[in-house]
Amino acid sequence: MKLFSKLLRNVKHSIVQFIALALVVAVGAFFYAGLNSYSNKHRTYSEAYFKEHNLSDLNVYYGQISKDDVAGLSVIEGINKIEGRYTFDATQVFKDYKASLKLHSIPVNNEINTPTMIEGSIPSKKYEILLDSHYAQEHHYQVGDQIRINTNGRDVTFTISGLGENVEYLKKNPTQDHKTHGIAYIAEETIPEIRDGFYYNEIMIDAQEGYDIDQLGKSIEGQSKHLPYLDQTSKERTYGYSQIKQTIYNNSMMSKVIPLVLFLISAIILFLTMSRTIDSERNQVGIMKALGVKNRNIMLHYMGYPVLVGIAGSIIGCIMAALVFIPLVTASSAKSYTLPDITFSLSWFSIIPSIIFSSAFGILSCYLSGRTILKERAAQAMRPKPPKKMKKLLIERVPGIWSHISYSYKLILRNIFLNKQKALASSIGVVVSTVLLITALGTQSSLIKIANQTEDVYTYDVRVDYKLGTSSDTLQLPSGIKNSYFTSTFPVEFIKGGEKENATLVVTEKENNLIHFFDKDDNKMYLEDEGVLVPQSYADKYHIVEGDTIQIKFTAPELKNKSVDMKVLQISTQYSNPSFYSTPDYLKSFGIDYSPTSLLVEANSSTDLISVRNFFEQDPHVDTIADKNDLKQSAQYILKQNSFIFIMFIICAVILSFGAIYTISSINIYERNRELATLKVLGYQKNKINRLIFFENIILTTFAVIVALPISGYFYTIIVKALSSTHQQIPDKLSIFIMLVSVMFAFLLTILSNLLLRRKVSQINMIESLKSVE
Repeated sequence: MKLFSKLLRNVKHSIVQFIALALVVAVGAFFYAGLNSYSNKHRTYSEAYFKEHNLSDLNVYYGQISKDDVAGLSVIEGINKIEGRYTFDATQVFKDYKASLKLHSIPVNNEINTPTMIEGSIPSKKYEILLDSHYAQEHHYQVGDQIRINTNGRDVTFTISGLGENVEYLKKNPTQDHKTHGIAYIAEETIPEIRDGFYYNEIMIDAQEGYDIDQLGKSIEGQSKHLPYLDQTSKERTYGYSQIKQTIYNNSMMSKVIPLVLFLISAIILFLTMSRTIDSERNQVGIMKALGVKNRNIMLHYMGYPVLVGIAGSIIGCIMAALVFIPLVTASSAKSYTLPDITFSLSWFSIIPSIIFSSAFGILSCYLSGRTILKERAAQAMRPKPPKKMKKLLIERVPGIWSHISYSYKLILRNIFLNKQKALASSIGVVVSTVLLITALGTQSSLIKIANQTEDVYTYDVRVDYKLGTSSDTLQLPSGIKNSYFTSTFPVEFIKGGEKENATLVVTEKENNLIHFFDKDDNKMYLEDEGVLVPQSYADKYHIVEGDTIQIKFTAPELKNKSVDMKVLQISTQYSNPSFYSTPDYLKSFGIDYSPTSLLVEANSSTDLISVRNFFEQDPHVDTIADKNDLKQSAQYILKQNSFIFIMFIICAVILSFGAIYTISSINIYERNRELATLKVLGYQKNKINRLIFFENIILTTFAVIVALPISGYFYTIIVKALSSTHQQIPDKLSIFIMLVSVMFAFLLTILSNLLLRRKVSQINMIESLKSVE
């Protein structure tokens, strides 16, 4: 009990140091508890959600297919359940914009891709519709309201029978835009009213457990030779499923790697602290041994300090994760995915690994530091530790330099090189926190650059998308247009070896100056008729260089999966919405007709832009109108979704850096009590002693920063690769400004730590520090 009271007195005596150590542990516990709880909940919920609503393993598309044909396919080996439905697109016109709707018929006995009902009931009669709840919320629709849509040139009015969500659309698009994109379901009885006949154009397949989906797809394609077969998509290649699986994987990796790095930093700091504590209290260890206290109890007494730090830090970290991390990721998940009734909460069991991991290193450091002293006899332990022998420094051997250095700087250099191992270990915390700070600030800056690049790439005012079948020869253009160019977008599949990737090919005139292309050095590039322009994101993943030949398969039904080999003209840096680009003449060289589907328009002035937009809104051939701000929204969305993570990284890096610098500086003062007391007795002013410690810490921080800069570049590259994909390129260059800001942060925290430690220097008792055991 007395040893426990002594432990509490030690904590009280160095309360600021205890808090600093606890905060360092809290940073690791914060990320571990938050990320672990978030990734586990995401995984368990999504797996249960997919299973409960029976997400289809394979979707196969046809020009049209009858009920009997669907029944005939059901006998294919590997199929557990099969359901047919009719899928079509529709639009809804509002005052200032149009919204696009994806509609599906819902089978009478629906067992695949079953909806989650939020309110109302599933459509069972003609002209009843189940609307996705987010789209309904955006437009203030309720059950019982009527909704008027246009499909295939026909206006149809439906009555909303219910609001719900479907497992196949847990993520609609990159920005989760519920205002202009919606999902709806209608009863099968309505199909003849929409298409003048009853037939399906899509089948959903629930495969037998463990059956090879690729083999099943080949079997279905082989059995569909007499049918107008178009294409098929496995569950793994659907947008929503692949996105949430990637998110879960990334979060799981982050929940392991980030806390591990942070706990290792806290372990190093705890090791230094406990080594110093036991060394400085060797006299007390000798007294305890002399009084008959067992070695085991003495060791357990000192081991109590890191355990208390681990407990306090883990509790603080978990509480902060519950108050800050969980609410932020809950809001982020709600914007990123449509997962009905999902709730995130902190798993308080995550506090146990935090305590164990953070305490283990402190206990180990106590054992390694204390075992030598405990082997000594009581009388020997009560004597001061013999001073270390000091060899001549390399700088002392250089004639004419050492003699010109002031006595204060000689003290600093001697102390650093006398304790080289501790000086090196002292810098590790600053190195890692600086790396973390540079990486967080750099990634945040990269995301801002993505959002800003949109204005440099797209300089058109409006983009006009025409309805299918519209001929460019019949189109009329209004006055007030400065420049206009036609484009056409083809859905394609990029094929490399055995890998396939969905992509888009944009075809436009090479004179088009409303879309700009840049290489990795931000130099302008131009389209030519001899090849295709490839996005940097695809080039990085598939190791494509200029002059290579790539395989592109056109997946539009009218092109019948035609595959062509295209020459890589240049590699283009495209941060948002990366696409392949070619000219109409290059496309025609493969025997593919170029039929423009969109028009990019630049108006003469803002006044003309209003009249130009009004003209296109009245044009019956126009399907949708969008401006370049719509493209920027995607990049802004990604920026907003990730901002809070990097803000937390920055805050945690600052806390970590401060905790490391303050603790190491505090250790330095404790270890040099006798030396500093001697200087005070010799008449050294308090300001000079503070300056001595300050410059020593500045030297250590400078060394740490120099080491951190190259490591930061490597670590930043890893983070960028983890965040990047073929559909999203992240700039991989760190700016000098970001590095300078991070370095300034490190030095400011060093200065702050020194200011807080001035009081410790003032409190040094000269008589106590200079007393020695005779």
